[in-house]
Amino acid sequence: MNINPLIYFSSSSSNSHRFVQKLEIPAFRIPINQSDSPLNITSPYILLTPSYGGGSTKGAVPPQVIRFLNIAENRAFIRGVIAAGNTNFGEAYGIAGRIISEKCRIPLLYRFELLGTEEDVQRVRQGIQRFWQHDSLENM
Repeated sequence: MNINPLIYFSSSSSNSHRFVQKLEIPAFRIPINQSDSPLNITSPYILLTPSYGGGSTKGAVPPQVIRFLNIAENRAFIRGVIAAGNTNFGEAYGIAGRIISEKCRIPLLYRFELLGTEEDVQRVRQGIQRFWQHDSLENM
């Protein structure tokens, strides 16, 4: 089965990066530093992002993700979002995913806490496979 790449952001803590590595699927990382060349996407993808802001909507979406999505072509190809968060933030758990979902009119596919569990890894891997399988069937 052909799976489109996962696009993700992970800060220097690399929590999201470690989660993505466990998925064992094609993935590209949004650059951390503004001085790095931007990532330009030319095919449909799912975005994985951490949530920032300590429970507030202000600053919840990492600035690197905002910059990435401000590139019109990148925004045009987004098909879904997965969010990492902290359940200690209550209603704001994984809020970056909800914000992106609403602004880009795409589904919030999954939320997981911090590094995620093995169950999260399996659910996300299987969910991504089902998502792209369903998407490819619709486009036949």
